[in-house]
Amino acid sequence: MKTVALLPAGSVSDEAAKLFFQDEQINYRYHRMISDVFLSTVNEISQYSVIPIENTIDGSVSLHLDWLVHEVDLPIQAEWIYPSNQNLIGRRDEVLNEYGEIDYSRIKKIISHPVAMSQCLNFIREYMPHAETEHVSSTAESVRIVRDLSEEGVFAIGTKTAAANNGLDVIVESVTDHKNNYTRFFLVGSEPYQGTETGQMRTSILVTLPEDYPGALHQVLSAFAWRKINLSRIESRPTKKKLGSYYFYIEIKYSLNELLLQMAIKEIESIGCHVRVLGCYPSFTYDQLLAKQHVSNT
Repeated sequence: MKTVALLPAGSVSDEAAKLFFQDEQINYRYHRMISDVFLSTVNEISQYSVIPIENTIDGSVSLHLDWLVHEVDLPIQAEWIYPSNQNLIGRRDEVLNEYGEIDYSRIKKIISHPVAMSQCLNFIREYMPHAETEHVSSTAESVRIVRDLSEEGVFAIGTKTAAANNGLDVIVESVTDHKNNYTRFFLVGSEPYQGTETGQMRTSILVTLPEDYPGALHQVLSAFAWRKINLSRIESRPTKKKLGSYYFYIEIKYSLNELLLQMAIKEIESIGCHVRVLGCYPSFTYDQLLAKQHVSNT
């Protein structure tokens, strides 16, 4: 049985992992901090870690990407998409008025993960601009905190699963500002993923440009462009070595086994760039995982 490290039970990571692995026999190890999720696999306590890496609304989860680049050496083995559906959670009797309607003025504080909170800013500003906000390590942790508090007027933003796990009510469903709110997850670890195959392979690389080389980034992009290799993402992040020094994180809609991509990387290296491959992995859409689930249930 494989062991998988991830953020707490009831988090979006938890829901996403269970859809990804579906009927596979998995031992889930839950951690409050993303650093502990990574280190569980680094220290061989788990075979894989589930890492949220990008969101429709917030874009890149920079902290998690920096961990992949600077702190650990764990290849990306798979990626998939999962909807981030956040809800306002607490005790219903604390917020209903005498007419059975929600009285938002009774909400004094909202607790959640900073990414989840930012996905719901319009909702918060419209209905609870007076409320204090507090950030914690995960949405599941925020729901647990609300469960254990004796103080009234404190609510969480999190998943329905977390509400059910902690015996709390879903006060308002789907409070995210945009309905097409999805999070992309990486499965990282040293063992190759042996699950369902997909027609779409991706490769992630880091490119560090040579110093004092005018037009180096243009040449890097040209190496892909003239070969008609499609890039799905490019992002600059500081190398943390000195001010103004950056690496470029690039995602490519090609398998590393393709000769064209291998030649593009050789061309980039020939101009003095350093290239580090973070992984070549299958990419799954949410619809693909739902279809797989449907087939397994029939």
